[in-house]
This record gives sequence, structure tokens and C-alpha cells, in this order.
Amino acid sequence: MAVMSIATMMYKTLGLSNADLALYTSWLYLPWVIKPLWSPVVEALKTKRWWILTMQMVIAVGFAGVAFTLPTGFWLQSSIAFLWLIAFSSATHDIAADGFYILALDSHEQSLYVGIRSTFYRIATIFGQGALVMLAGWAGKNSPAWGWSVAFFVMAAIFLASFVYHKFFLPRPSCDAETIDSGGRFVDVLKNQIWEFWLTLKCFISKPQILAALAFMLLFRFPEALLVKLASPFMLDSVADGGLGLGTTEVGFVYGTVGVFGLTLGGILGGVAVARGGLKRWLWPMVLSISLPDAVYVYLSYIQDASMLVINTCVFVEQFGYGFGFTAYMLYLIYFSRGERSTAVYAFCTGLMALGMMLPGMMAGWIEEQMGYRGFFILVMVCTLITAFVSALLKIDPSFGRKSAE
Repeated sequence: MAVMSIATMMYKTLGLSNADLALYTSWLYLPWVIKPLWSPVVEALKTKRWWILTMQMVIAVGFAGVAFTLPTGFWLQSSIAFLWLIAFSSATHDIAADGFYILALDSHEQSLYVGIRSTFYRIATIFGQGALVMLAGWAGKNSPAWGWSVAFFVMAAIFLASFVYHKFFLPRPSCDAETIDSGGRFVDVLKNQIWEFWLTLKCFISKPQILAALAFMLLFRFPEALLVKLASPFMLDSVADGGLGLGTTEVGFVYGTVGVFGLTLGGILGGVAVARGGLKRWLWPMVLSISLPDAVYVYLSYIQDASMLVINTCVFVEQFGYGFGFTAYMLYLIYFSRGERSTAVYAFCTGLMALGMMLPGMMAGWIEEQMGYRGFFILVMVCTLITAFVSALLKIDPSFGRKSAE
């Protein structure tokens, strides 16, 4: 949330242009794109528990680094450097935490706690996009840089507390052992992990309908990848510059409460719908759901003096549609990953998902500066045809996702 969402709003309020903030923050997706490349090192060296604790401490240091340097004259270079550190540490933490989850829990406990994991993800979304942004707005009334420093200090304190807590209470499963300890030199173990990576890559590219799947993974979210980078700047920009003229606190409330509620509700209903009718039956309703609500931004760009009620309603509609439609995307990744090496193949898919958000986002700010917000949002609506096109290429088993007797 800090790297992908909060940073965009922070750079906007600190005076960065849309082109620059979209380019810089989109590059921060890269660690999640390429994390399978260094996952063999995490697998072979040290324990998962060690990586989790170390990365939490590094992330805490990264947040503190952003907080300390924002009020300085070199705030841009330093904040980007620390955000890169946070991004790589977070991606590494993902690798270790997912592996630790499997090692520390049996199959029953894994099923039991999956709801807890998703709940805390939603809490992070609400707290990150809502409470922390509102805190930055409140504390930064006289100095935006000071307000964001306060917010990042809070994040540093949270991760420091997480590190201390997990240092004492995180389980120590006997199977969570360093691969080097169980035999062999590091180079030999690393070679084995690289060989496993190559076998997974071969398995991935040999899947049926690989070209259609690649197109879908990279382009299904193309309109959303453009939109998400400029939605917050649009609300923060003045009416004279084509925006809505909202304050940081107001934007934090819109996206951190109303938006998250719509996103969560849409995701829940999307899961229920697929469970009853299957992915194939609900694919096109979900394609329309993730595409058509983007039109609310075209509407807002024409009536810039809209009330907070109208703005909140529009964001709720767009986020609900996104949550409902995104279900189809995630379920297709699961559908495609079935079979041999399913977990590793799924990791490849999520890397492509991040790449599909990164590349369009890099150019979104420049496009908006050439066309203005109104023209940009109209272009986003035109790009929803790309979503429809790549969805039409898919061939899906009608029974997938539907509840069966088994």
C-alpha cells in the first residue's frame, strides 16, 4: 500500500508532475515482477523465519529513511531509493512468508487461516489508503512534507513492532531449515534451484493456449493500469488544472473507506457468483463490470464541482465493479496454473500480472499531460476494448469454479 498507493499521493502533494510520479512509482512494481528470479536464493540460504524477520526490520528502516529525508533538499532521490529498498524487501518477504505458511501449518490450518490473511490485507488497504493518508493530510496542513514524514514514521513503528513481536512469537517449525545445512555447498544448492526455475519456465510456456493466456495476463487490466495512476492526482489537482480540488484528508477518506468497502463487497459477490455458475458463465459479466464503471471518471471530469456524496458514490461504483470483475482475472490465473508445478507456475502468473500494471502505468502520466484529464479518461474507456478482446481469446472449462458435489 505504501509503495503502490501512498507514494503516488505523496509525490502529487509534494509537487511532482503526473508524468514523473507515474513513471517513478510504476518502476516500483519491478521487484514483484522479477521476484521469481531470486526466490532460489531465499529457498537455499537461511531459514524462512530468518528472512521474514530480517525483511521486516529492513522495511522498518526503509520507512524511517523516507520519513527522515522528506523534509530535506534531496527528498526526491532519497525517498525513491528507500521506496526501492522497501519494494525489494517486501517482495522477498512475500517469498519467505508464503513458504513459511506452508511449512508451519498443516492443510487444515492453511485453510483455516487463509481468511485471516485476506482480512489483514483489507485492513492494510483501509489503514494505508485511508487512515495514514488522512493523518498525513491532518499533520501536513502547514507543511505537506512534514505530514508525510509523520505517516511514514508511523509505518516504521508498526514494522519495528512486528519485528519484535515475531522475534519472540513466530513459530520455529523443524522443517524450516537452511538448505545448506541439510547437505551440499551453496553453489550446488543454488544450481539445483536454478534448474528447478528452468523446469518451471518450460512447464509454463508449454501450457495449452499460452499465447492467449499471456495476452490476457498482460492486457486484461490495461485500462485499470492507466486509471489507477491518475485517479488520486485527478482528485488532488485544482479545478483550474482539470481536477476536483480535494484535500489529502478527503481523498484518504474516499479511497480508504468508501472505495475499499466497494472493492471488498464486489470481490465477495464475485466469488459467490463464480461458485454458483462457474468462471466461463460469469466471464463476460465480469469483463463488463471491470470496464464500464470506469466511465464515472469521465463524468467527474465534466462536472468538476461535484459534491462529496457524488464523488463517493462514483468511487464506490468503480471500485465495486473492479472488485467484482477482478475475480475473473485471479480465478483464470488459478485455472491456467493447474497441473504440474502449479504453485511455481502461479508465481510466474503473478509476476506477469505485476508487469501488466507496471508498463502502462509508466506512460499514464505523460499521456494525461498531453490530453488532459477528460481526454485521458475517455482514452481509458476506449482501452476497455482491449480487455474485451483478450477475454474473447480464452477457452475455459464450463465446470471450473462451479460448486460440485465433490
